[in-house]
Amino acid sequence: MSNKSIICFGEILWDLFPSGKMLGGAPFNVASSINGLGGVVEFISRVGKDELGDAILSQVKSQGLSTHFIQTDSKHKTGKVNVTLNKEGSAQYEIAQDAAWDFIEISEETLYAARHAEAFIFGSLVARGSSKATLMSFLNVSKFSVFDLNLRPPFYDTATLIELMQVAHMLKFNDDELYEIASEMGSPHDSLNQHVVFLAEKTNTQTICVTKGMHGAVLFHQGSWYHNSGYKIKVIDTVGAGDSFLATLVLGLVEGDEIQSVLNNACGMGALVAGSKGANPPISKADLKAFVFSV
Repeated sequence: MSNKSIICFGEILWDLFPSGKMLGGAPFNVASSINGLGGVVEFISRVGKDELGDAILSQVKSQGLSTHFIQTDSKHKTGKVNVTLNKEGSAQYEIAQDAAWDFIEISEETLYAARHAEAFIFGSLVARGSSKATLMSFLNVSKFSVFDLNLRPPFYDTATLIELMQVAHMLKFNDDELYEIASEMGSPHDSLNQHVVFLAEKTNTQTICVTKGMHGAVLFHQGSWYHNSGYKIKVIDTVGAGDSFLATLVLGLVEGDEIQSVLNNACGMGALVAGSKGANPPISKADLKAFVFSV
């Protein structure tokens, strides 16, 4: 196990499926996946002082993750999301507003943790409320901040995205998000790779990753390109697949692994999660290695 710590910051909530509730929230999914792969991770968030919040704390502990930085809120309720799946297993989300995670507070202890972590991972959704001020304080001290845009309409605007991209050290998009943001920022190009270079120059970012669903991913890292064309798998649902991909990618980068191997493993993990139910299926490093080397 690496002793290089990673911080994940943002929403933790219940994904409410027709079949029942499952623990989720993109940054929590990332933290859970890092933990499952043997990484050292802390998660900063906030839940309500209510039954759903108690259930979250209990389940997080049962997964072997620390709840030390999960705050409780007596005023705002624990977050929840209504999730619907289409016939291909792709998810649509209806996200409750003014949830406890919209009001994450900063402390000297969390600021210290963010400053000394090897990576700080966050998404766009947490910037919709007062948690944004806390986020900006963390970004001011982070030595390697990773911004997963993870766009959830209507909870983002171009100005905020640009602000966050310009202070992050690494950006992660899916291909739809890349084309949307490149267009919003005035890219004159047509191809994915041209958009990536345009955004790298506009935001002064050295590392940009774009996922392409079943077609894998591309990584632009310090001027070099890496590609993976994806792994075939029967999709059950895509919830958490991008989050587990990101977890595997960042953990590999932090641990200094060979870049192409890191990208291959990330794509393999995303495929395994898409072939499982829910956002946080138990997938170990040994499971991942066996899958990637079997295809």
